[in-house]
Amino acid sequence: MATYRQPFDSSALALPGRLMCWLAMPLLAAAVVGAPTARAEEAAPTTLTSFATAQGTQPPAAWHFATLPGKTPTHFEVTQLDGHKVLKVEANDSYGNLVHRVQVPLDASASLSWRWRVDKFIDGADLHARAGDDGAAKLCVFFNLPTDRLPVSEQLRLAAARKLSGEDVPSETLCYVWDAKAPVGETVVNAFTRRIRMMVLRSGPSSSPGGWAMEQRNLLADYRRAFGDEAAGATPDIIAIAVSADADNTHGSGLSYFTDLSLGASTGLRAQNAAPKEKGTAE
Repeated sequence: MATYRQPFDSSALALPGRLMCWLAMPLLAAAVVGAPTARAEEAAPTTLTSFATAQGTQPPAAWHFATLPGKTPTHFEVTQLDGHKVLKVEANDSYGNLVHRVQVPLDASASLSWRWRVDKFIDGADLHARAGDDGAAKLCVFFNLPTDRLPVSEQLRLAAARKLSGEDVPSETLCYVWDAKAPVGETVVNAFTRRIRMMVLRSGPSSSPGGWAMEQRNLLADYRRAFGDEAAGATPDIIAIAVSADADNTHGSGLSYFTDLSLGASTGLRAQNAAPKEKGTAE
């Protein structure tokens, strides 16, 4: 089965080595949010396209793959599991993101829900260290906080990344993580950059039947928890959602599944494709 590689122009990211290292993490965000040029002028949707609508193993067209030069791509495919279409995510010494552009106000009703499971955690992964900055299952939300609210040094890095990549690099990224050992509830600033922060929702193997866990997050509350130190009360728009998995720092491997992704109001969310139900409630 072929790895999903929707066309992505990464030529703008081919930077000299020293400069590439300096801008590494902002440019990772550029790779995440950058969509094929033909779609750049289209209005972003306000909902997420269901993986159940996929024709074959490739995710539906609203989702696009993004990576960086020189990286082995993480493998994303739609597959049947327990009689339902779900997204299978395999990281093998790889990096990659499956991205869906959106344009949604961050208000009190903004909510993201999904189901996920991790069948294989990445050995050596450590959210606190650059050498271990990998994960088998991440769901990331991208925000467009005005850059004048950032420290000058961060503004300069972000401006350089946007100019060199040709993309509107998001100013803030929040990733929900299912980790092997990090404690539930911990919020971690990325080891490379303050532009990315991670919130641990699950830790260790699932105790639920089939391994599935259900999440529903109030995005405004989580945003304030993760970025309240710099947002100063601002509520930037949500501009993209990304399923992510990487094992390029540890050179390990991981396996996870995602389904039922839904972006909308905090209550009454409609699942977009069915998944096995777990007993009990999510943390």
